[in-house]
Amino acid sequence: MMRFFAGPSLLIIDELGYLPLPAEAASALFQVINQRYLKTSIILTTNRPVGAWGEILGDTTVAAAMLDRLLHRSVVITLDGPSYRLRHHTDQADELRRATTGINIR
Repeated sequence: MMRFFAGPSLLIIDELGYLPLPAEAASALFQVINQRYLKTSIILTTNRPVGAWGEILGDTTVAAAMLDRLLHRSVVITLDGPSYRLRHHTDQADELRRATTGINIR
């Protein structure tokens, strides 16, 4: 299993922290990141701040060790703003309000 995750030149981990990880999963994730450290690339997305990773992983020591490896030679991009996924819904709701009330929301 480790060869599967360590093999690709780019590993993408999407939505880390959406759900807390059990200790066994956090340990396995650390092993994958440690195996790939300084060898291959990782793109990781999360909606949680770095300070919350101890909570996500259930262990602040594992979180610190993982972040040490991830942040050593990384570029961190922080996106702030309204949800991209909700934009379509918001546009439809605004259109419905305009149609029923005649009031322009924006």
